Amino acid sequence: MLDVIIVGGGPAGMSAALTLGRAQRTVLLLDSGEGRNAAADAVHNFITHDGTPPQTLRDLGHENLRHYPTVRTAAIAADSVRRLSDDHFEVGLADGELVESRRLLLATGLRDELPDLQGVEALWGKSAFHCPYCHGFEASGSRIAVLGAAPDRVRLALHLSRFTEDIVLCTGGASLEPVMQSVLEANGVAVHCSPLARLEHEGTLLRRIAFDDGSSIDRDAVFIKTTLRQRADFAERLGCDGFPDGCIEVNEFAQTSVAGVYAAGDMARRATVPIPLAAVVAAAASGTVAGSVIDQDLVGVDFKLPNPFASGRA
Repeated sequence: MLDVIIVGGGPAGMSAALTLGRAQRTVLLLDSGEGRNAAADAVHNFITHDGTPPQTLRDLGHENLRHYPTVRTAAIAADSVRRLSDDHFEVGLADGELVESRRLLLATGLRDELPDLQGVEALWGKSAFHCPYCHGFEASGSRIAVLGAAPDRVRLALHLSRFTEDIVLCTGGASLEPVMQSVLEANGVAVHCSPLARLEHEGTLLRRIAFDDGSSIDRDAVFIKTTLRQRADFAERLGCDGFPDGCIEVNEFAQTSVAGVYAAGDMARRATVPIPLAAVVAAAASGTVAGSVIDQDLVGVDFKLPNPFASGRA
């Protein structure tokens, strides 16, 4: 039986595999190759890798893991997961193979469900973005639009007003409280309240935003709000506690509410963190934490020692 099966080969899963491989743990890393950031041209906010294409970063990770003989990677998706006991998990692979491990780490990540707006799919990751830390700098000085009227959209528009002098909040037909509209306009953010019709583009380049009333505004970049979904339902099948936003609840040690099951990356968060952290470097860090805690968990089992992280179980 393997020590650990890691379901998900993104930055969280690879970082955990690296930590566990260096601890001489037998690991199977399952990588279906479906990264959340695949549509983006580059990864940002990752020191020494700022500007690296996502696939290049994944390739480098696999190259690192090849140095560790106890780590096996497989370019295949998991099809099923079963917890047979606290120390026994069974994972069914897409090709029908069954593999078993003592611990299970879920790192399958989230996926972005795009809003129902004509043109947005062609622009996603190129001219249509969701995160100011991932893409705000690259949009500096351009003509930016933020879509939506909720408080977080107002906050984002104000935030991005530091990046450009030409920014508009498009509410999509919703009205704003007068105090919010005044704050926006006082800080150089225009407000357009007509319902949206479509995003007009040439290839992956946004050209303008068209409205139902026939008007339009020229724009170079648009920031949208996506709906977050779990990429896989394994945590739900295992009975792990979650939040209304779909994220899996973990404590500071990446432990879920189910003994022996850990979760890392943007699919999971602590109760004290209000939103999932989408940064690649944050996912990688959470994988390192998960790998270390799992190793110490197994040290306690192997040598009949107290688990230093047992009291922190979610």
